[in-house]
Amino acid sequence: MSTATSQPTQAGRPAGIDPRGPRFTASITLVVFAVALLISGSAPEAAAVITGVQAVLFAIGAGLGVQKTPTGLLFRSLVRPRLNPPSELEDPTPPRFAQAVGLVFAVVATIGFATGAVLLGQIFAGFALIAAFLNAVFAFCLGCEMYLLGLRVAKRA
Repeated sequence: MSTATSQPTQAGRPAGIDPRGPRFTASITLVVFAVALLISGSAPEAAAVITGVQAVLFAIGAGLGVQKTPTGLLFRSLVRPRLNPPSELEDPTPPRFAQAVGLVFAVVATIGFATGAVLLGQIFAGFALIAAFLNAVFAFCLGCEMYLLGLRVAKRA
């Protein structure tokens, strides 16, 4: 997914984010949901805590931007300095929308695990895991694509 821009903002800084940051965050998210799914059969309460923490991270990403999440800060401070500059920057709006979609999945998974509806929790954690996998491995942000599709539909209406 590339909605790249390198146009300066009013503050003189580039508008956009390093597209490798959301991929890094998706990699961590993939591990979180994999762990939640692995333990959900024997310890659904622990799976609820794990997916609940992930829901908080998604809420931060949706509200403030993925670059403001703990994983975004980790990427910016430890990973990005070791990489070459990105060839292009990405509009932060689609990843924020993707974080909101992830938030919905994580909240439903948390509710499922916490209330004993383990299958519901597993289904929604699985959806989130698949989306994180697609972004982490193939740079295909499902939530970002949903956002862009919504823009196209809105323009036609």
